[in-house]
Amino acid sequence: MTTTRRIPLWLVIAAVSVPAFMASLDNLVVTSALPVMQAGLDASIEQLQWFINGFSLAFASLILIAVAAGDRWGRKRVFLGGIALFTLASVACAVATTPEALIVARVIQGAGGAAVLPLSLPLLAGAVPRSRRALAIGIWGGVAGLGVALGPLIGGAVVEGLSWHAIFWLNVPVGLIALPLAWWALDESRGRRARLDLVGLALSAAGVFGLVFGIVRGNDTGWTSGEVLAGLIGGGALLLAFVGWEARTRDPLIPLGLFRDRSFTTANVVVTLFNLGIFGSIFILIQFLQVVQGRSPLQAGVMTMPWTLAPLFIAPLTGLLVPRVGTRVLMVAGTLMQALGLAWIAFVMDPDVAYGVMAPAFLLAGVGMALVFAPSASAVLANMAPHDHAKATGVNSTLREIGGALGVAALTAVFTGAGGEFTPSGYTDAAAPAIWVGAGVLLLASLAALALPEGKGVPADEAPDVDEDDDDPLLALATAAAE
Repeated sequence: MTTTRRIPLWLVIAAVSVPAFMASLDNLVVTSALPVMQAGLDASIEQLQWFINGFSLAFASLILIAVAAGDRWGRKRVFLGGIALFTLASVACAVATTPEALIVARVIQGAGGAAVLPLSLPLLAGAVPRSRRALAIGIWGGVAGLGVALGPLIGGAVVEGLSWHAIFWLNVPVGLIALPLAWWALDESRGRRARLDLVGLALSAAGVFGLVFGIVRGNDTGWTSGEVLAGLIGGGALLLAFVGWEARTRDPLIPLGLFRDRSFTTANVVVTLFNLGIFGSIFILIQFLQVVQGRSPLQAGVMTMPWTLAPLFIAPLTGLLVPRVGTRVLMVAGTLMQALGLAWIAFVMDPDVAYGVMAPAFLLAGVGMALVFAPSASAVLANMAPHDHAKATGVNSTLREIGGALGVAALTAVFTGAGGEFTPSGYTDAAAPAIWVGAGVLLLASLAALALPEGKGVPADEAPDVDEDDDDPLLALATAAAE
């Protein structure tokens, strides 16, 4: 699709990145506020879990449905609807007076986020000229990843300075700015306007819901409990049925031919392992700083800033490197750096370890994270036709969410299996093995990244004409630094 409008590139990037940041942030933003929310709402432990899980389950289950709706009725239209739904649900979260009301609002928030995050990348890829696409994807990857990483920090800061309600009120002005910005700066795009695959939609949503439900409930009720086995086995069976249906239906929700592309398939394997290792480790480490070393939620977030803030500064420059060196070398290096950073932390972990000993490891892991965000997005879209961009990123977003949920559950299972307790004296000896497992998973991701093609990993299709002569200083500085 060609447009005669000339939109400044930085506005296009902002139009997709700000809502993506907002949706990513709310994955983990409540983790630091759970004790305060428990007291304020008189919530049970089970309800506290659903404050987090209600969001992640709805998010993971509805991504493919949102992508299909975007392809059929317009990605921009569904994207705007997702922003509006997310913003309204944030208001409902902020004014909730019972645990049940907050859980319902969090589920609706997750539904809105499912329409925002996976559609933001295809909208960006379709609006940015090829010469600057890698840079744009780098900025998008850094901002979206930063939202997840900064969730505990922002949540802790808001709770200490205001109240838990303010965590959700923060989304409202962001949403009110993002809606008109996206409406003005983005052009409408669609995928193949095929018949809506209702059977595929039902099988995929139910299968992903069951699988993620089993993962997040495993540590609490036991991996052999009836509800967990029902979720894991039932979800797996439904996903197998989904694959069988997609292979023979005329208008599949996910064309299985996408997986014939080595770049797409390998990138998704790497991203799943990446999220599994990194987010499970972040969860363990944040608790170590608070439970063992007595840091406040805000202090723990500040101490991990070398890790969480690195993508904001490095990911855009990494995006510029993709056309020059390809995706493979960057993703291999990034996952390997994270594995080394986690191994460093696991090796020195001790109740009395000084922050200066851990800080270089945090920085190493942060740089490694930045080297994965933009190249993985480029690798997923490298050989995709424009009408398949949303489907490709929908699959990628679903696997990211499943990987993150599995990472927190699996590393917590290692922690509890090693006799870990949430006490200053019973935490460290069990936390170190869990971090070692996270390092091992990221080493596997590094080995898997070796299978990526040697090509440059830049989508080959041309994009609509966007103003390449804008004088945005950030883009000019980043381009100059890369050259």
